[in-house]
Amino acid sequence: MNATKRRLLLLTTATVEAGTSLCLLFLPASLFAILLGLERVSIEAIFVGRIAGAALLALGVASWMARGDSLTPAQRGLLTGILIYNTVASMLLAYAGVVLEMIGVLLWLAAAFHAFLAIWCFSCLRPGGIARDSHGEDNDRRAAKN
Repeated sequence: MNATKRRLLLLTTATVEAGTSLCLLFLPASLFAILLGLERVSIEAIFVGRIAGAALLALGVASWMARGDSLTPAQRGLLTGILIYNTVASMLLAYAGVVLEMIGVLLWLAAAFHAFLAIWCFSCLRPGGIARDSHGEDNDRRAAKN
């Protein structure tokens, strides 16, 4: 069950972040308008948005490539990074709405979605989240050996 949850989380992350990355790389001003309600975007903001797009593309590709793995230390590291990213992203988006008073159409939906992904990621990483067999071995690792 947890292997399926992790696979679906990684597939969702790959799809959403790759899509977002392409928007940031090729249409950053449009994404800033929809997400943050910005009408005019400076060239510096567009440049930083494109760098963020490259980072999200890397996260999406890494998630796609790890989707079929069992819970290895590398996948645990990726999931931990995704957890940190989604937690901070949801907090920053909420900050943009509450403190900076930005009013993008998708701002609160994006904040809630990142919070949901963070909770989902945490549930995939929690210590009791891996079923063990009668020999004390992780079911995911046993399946990988076969």
